Amino acid sequence: MTPTSAFWALASTAASSVPEPSADASGGLCAIHQPNLFPRLSTLAKLFSADLWIVLDDVQFARRDYQHRARLAALDDPSRQQWLTLPTHLPHGRPTLISQARLVDPRRSRRTVQLLVRQYYGRSPYWGAVSEVLDALNESDRVADLARTSTIALLSALGWSGKVRDSSEIPTRQGRSERLADLAAATGSTHYLCGTGGLRYLDGGPFEARGIPVLPFHIPVDNPLWRWARRSSSLWALSKIGPDALANQLAAQREAHHPGAHA
Repeated sequence: MTPTSAFWALASTAASSVPEPSADASGGLCAIHQPNLFPRLSTLAKLFSADLWIVLDDVQFARRDYQHRARLAALDDPSRQQWLTLPTHLPHGRPTLISQARLVDPRRSRRTVQLLVRQYYGRSPYWGAVSEVLDALNESDRVADLARTSTIALLSALGWSGKVRDSSEIPTRQGRSERLADLAAATGSTHYLCGTGGLRYLDGGPFEARGIPVLPFHIPVDNPLWRWARRSSSLWALSKIGPDALANQLAAQREAHHPGAHA
């Protein structure tokens, strides 16, 4: 999860109190991450390892982040990469939230996605699985919707059975780590799965106060598949080894990180 300049400046409807778990709390291990368009394998693996993905959709949109773009790696040479970028309109300028960002031309954007992804992965023997992910994209003009749907489609193709909640639906206090801890607590989560980037700025105090352990998430360093995990879209891995093999890879990561696997 990449923090932005306005990430922690949002006013909350419950800024003075600690939210209690909602009636439909999901429980289990949660991951909190912004909606990314066809997310990188490192991000997808973290979400796959969790029981709940809290979509961080009410923070500032960042043009240099991954909400409206994905880096496609060539099937046979992943070092050769190209950005798939969807032109985005920010109705409130720089302070626009992710949930408020709109595609400039939704129909053209979906056409661009179809053509460029086919150009990169149409020769893959697993193109059918990739095509199903593309077919699952909705017709909304909201960037957050498209990114959210693309991620859920990938997770579903790999057999993930977790739940999804939007942070914009959950009242929290202000404060960097306080807000994340409140999101985890309000959803009844028992553990918070945090990537290496988030660990650099996370304050564990608010999580300790709520009795929610923070678990670090790390990707393998000795597997060629994961060499490009932080740089390229997971569409490359899906096209390279197929849904079954990729699901096995992600299941192994879930096994390594999920507290329930070691109970």
